[in-house]
Amino acid sequence: MPTLRTLFSAAASALTLLVAQPGLAQDAYPSKPIKIIVALPAGGSVDMVARLIGQQLSVDLGQPVLIDNRAGASGQIGLPAVAKAPPDGYTLTVSPASFLTTNKSLFKTLPYDPEKDFTPITKLVNQAMVMVVPEKSRFATVADVVAAAKAKPGTLTFASSGDGSPQHLAGLMLQSRAGIQLLHVPYKGGAPAITDLIGGQVDMVLAPVPEALPHIKAGKLRPLGVLSEQRVALLPAVPTMREAGVNNLVLSAWIGLLAPAKTPPAVIERLKKSTLKALDGEAKAKLLDAGMVPAGHDAKPLAQVISEDIRTHAELIKAAGITPQ
Repeated sequence: MPTLRTLFSAAASALTLLVAQPGLAQDAYPSKPIKIIVALPAGGSVDMVARLIGQQLSVDLGQPVLIDNRAGASGQIGLPAVAKAPPDGYTLTVSPASFLTTNKSLFKTLPYDPEKDFTPITKLVNQAMVMVVPEKSRFATVADVVAAAKAKPGTLTFASSGDGSPQHLAGLMLQSRAGIQLLHVPYKGGAPAITDLIGGQVDMVLAPVPEALPHIKAGKLRPLGVLSEQRVALLPAVPTMREAGVNNLVLSAWIGLLAPAKTPPAVIERLKKSTLKALDGEAKAKLLDAGMVPAGHDAKPLAQVISEDIRTHAELIKAAGITPQ
């Protein structure tokens, strides 16, 4: 018959085992492949960042990191899949700012809540934006574009990677700051928008530098102005929009890494640690070469950036007179 001491010892051992289990589970992360859902097609700057960061995370975490492109509906296909995924750190998203900020003002309802359905891990990069036209375009300067738009309001077209995208927001800002009216042509991603721009189907794109840069170097696109406070190092001859005659037109198309809401803090911290290591390591030079600035060490937490941008973009969209769809 077991003694009281034996029973107490067995109970204590069982309690110790129970307490240890969460630690053991956390220590085991990750124990299987991780999926990063990108709510845009392959070929754009967001997809580029996701694949680069995914490669580096795979090395540091010791597990495959798979990229799953689910494009369409301005992020409303890909992001809900992340929001509804188990909060275990095995389904993440690399998302452009617009799907988490501008969408809330452009659509009456969303199948996800940008502030409640995700746990932001870290901002990955900041991207300057540039106004580009086809190399054979009649426009040689930003002033040419503005003059033509004023002469025939609503006829010049600008393409974007979808409603609410950084390109769309940049176009709205251009209209507001320059006092012009343009015609918005949304696509399902940055790559097809650029393709049609090169083909002459649209007049211009205000694109993230990384999406436009290869085509500028290839002589297929002509850059007219950058939407930043200072000139971009990789495009030193291209004036800022202020230098080109349009004031207060500054926009950064940031990209962030997020997990589903309620993902354990220990898992979030592990992912953030690995991501910052990637941004400080081999990925840094590749991002800079592509025209992106690593942003993992930005002072503001990503959750705060999202909340502030939601309110700022809402004011811009309201001022533009856009009715939510």
